[in-house]
Amino acid sequence: MGPEKVKTTFAFHLLPSGLVNPKCTGLIGNGVVVHIPSFFAELDALQSQGLDCTGRLFISDRAHLVFDFHQIVDGLKEVELGGSSIGTTKKGIGPAYSAKASRSGLRVHHLFDHETFAAKFRKIVEGRFKRYGHFEYDTEGEIVRYKVLAERLRPYVVDSVVYIHKALGEGKKVLVEGANALMLDIDFGTYPFVTSSATAIGGVSTGLGIPPKMVGTTIGVIKAYTTRVGGGPFPTEQLNDVGVHLQEVGREYGTTTGRRRRCGWLDLVVMKHSCLINGYDTLNLTKLDILDDLKEIKIAVKYMLNEEELPGFPGEPTLYGCPTNADSTLGLADLGVLDKVEVVYVTLPGWQSSIASTTSFGDLPENCQKYIGFIERFLNVPIEWIGVGPGRESMIKKERKIAVE
Repeated sequence: MGPEKVKTTFAFHLLPSGLVNPKCTGLIGNGVVVHIPSFFAELDALQSQGLDCTGRLFISDRAHLVFDFHQIVDGLKEVELGGSSIGTTKKGIGPAYSAKASRSGLRVHHLFDHETFAAKFRKIVEGRFKRYGHFEYDTEGEIVRYKVLAERLRPYVVDSVVYIHKALGEGKKVLVEGANALMLDIDFGTYPFVTSSATAIGGVSTGLGIPPKMVGTTIGVIKAYTTRVGGGPFPTEQLNDVGVHLQEVGREYGTTTGRRRRCGWLDLVVMKHSCLINGYDTLNLTKLDILDDLKEIKIAVKYMLNEEELPGFPGEPTLYGCPTNADSTLGLADLGVLDKVEVVYVTLPGWQSSIASTTSFGDLPENCQKYIGFIERFLNVPIEWIGVGPGRESMIKKERKIAVE
């Protein structure tokens, strides 16, 4: 709800979505790369909708900066890849993280020493010209622009490590929001069709400076079906009427890009991989209502290759001459195998009725409850929250235990 209790849709890209709660303070951590003009454009858009963020939005002084030339380079890198295009958002994220890893990036705190910033900025841009040719870019104009932006940004900047540990020391509740799912993690996702940062649970420590021992409950958020934006392998993708249904009824269009998301059946092989790495205490199953009209619902439970079940995601036995024995196979992270696998599905009956107004687990249709229970038992993780509509109020709280078959 907006400030006048009118239903309002807020679109979050860079800013923390917790800002919809007027009692919540948002902090953009050091692990995020930030395009300052986009930061203010999004903030201005939210404020114009009546969402007052005054005094409750901050940004780490260690966060790396994305510049317009990073976005230009992002497009040029995709052209270089040709048919192997990763399908990035072309928002400059990859090139900014590349600069960070090569220790040539600029961080938020650099903005407040203008002369040093200007010298470093010129040097970096010249380096991009040498690498990609002299593309159109107003270097001096950008330096002037960022001098102005720096002064507007100053009230939002904090030492995020000190800030967040002060909050923890005062016993405040800290909810860490991960913007991307595990399959986009730079190490554990479908590399190279991934983002450039750690999206797994380890990102809590590297992206915010919170020690692992201080992490409490870990909640995995999953859709009732699987989606993907951009390129990369997608074994359960449905290029048929089911896929169209999930796209249209589920309004599956990227928030940042507007691109139509690829859709398919829920993939529990991927989810098991995610559970192993992230160690979820509970799950939040969203968009369950999108399956309301389907007569049958499939769930992926195995990947098979040459009549042998793969041991993990993606996993391939006897690859590169690695030894195996009679009792096990050695899985290696080669995504090429996903083009060859046969997906084994379990088919469950649909419920074919609307659950949008349901407010308790017990009131869900029997087949709907069975669908939820199957997921819980397969993953051995309880589903505690169930989304039955797009509104914040459309969330069922379920008892925190695995449903018995």
